[in-house]
Amino acid sequence: MEKPFLLHFATPDVRVSPFDVNMAYDAGWNAVIPYTGVNLVDMAGFTQDAIFSRGPKGAKRTGIFIGGRDALLADDMLHAARNAMVPPFEVSVFADPSGAFTTAAAMLAKVEQALLKVHAMALSGCRIVIFGGTGPVGMVVAILASLAGAEVSIPGHDGLARAQTMVDRINSRFGMHLHAGDGSNESEVKTLLAESEIILATAKAGVEVLTAAHLAQAPVLRVAADINAVPPAGIAGIGMMDDAVPLLAASGRAVGIGPLAIGNVKYQVQQALLQAMLTTEKPVCLGFSEAFVEARRRVA
Repeated sequence: MEKPFLLHFATPDVRVSPFDVNMAYDAGWNAVIPYTGVNLVDMAGFTQDAIFSRGPKGAKRTGIFIGGRDALLADDMLHAARNAMVPPFEVSVFADPSGAFTTAAAMLAKVEQALLKVHAMALSGCRIVIFGGTGPVGMVVAILASLAGAEVSIPGHDGLARAQTMVDRINSRFGMHLHAGDGSNESEVKTLLAESEIILATAKAGVEVLTAAHLAQAPVLRVAADINAVPPAGIAGIGMMDDAVPLLAASGRAVGIGPLAIGNVKYQVQQALLQAMLTTEKPVCLGFSEAFVEARRRVA
């Protein structure tokens, strides 16, 4: 009898995500085993507990999924797991904290698609402002956009300090040049909007971060995207299912992308990566970069 496919789900939090458990079962995993309170210092031992018990053949039917809320901690845990492997005892590992990696990848892939289709432009060189950028999705989409060559700004809704701390952390870690701003200052927000070609809203659900009046201050806007699926919309005028739909309140050339258009791609990406762990002959290590590659493939 063949050994079952076992996915060990590790999170630093007090519970694992039901969404991710459902996704894993639907992707074909036979069992998803939750482990809470697992932190970076635990990952080497946790991983080696998983790799040695089933032999090299059984390791191919074993996976580790890393959740949580902190995107950079999840990335650290992913690398710690990969570094703890002892070939030929290796298992596949996938990090997607609060869905941040796959959601950010889907969001940016849809923006890139609309930018090319509607405006014949690439992400490289574009000026992007991310409202809600200090959260996990905003943080990851900022990293991915910067890696794609965009100029990224993150205004903090509660002032400059917290946004600056987060931006400094990313810049130091990845050698990037993200910019922080004071989102509580309407004058500074107006300046950011006046220069922004792409606006992303990744704030918490049910919060309108940009009104129609704000959008009227964005004369060079090309694409706006919002992940908020709870009314009111994060960006005024963007519908739930909008997919490169003209955004009338903005520059006259802008299109909007709504949360369900992004969510559909996010779902496909997470399913595809969970299934890749099941079918690969060689163990894979899946983080935000791999999620973006898959998201781009899905919208191509």
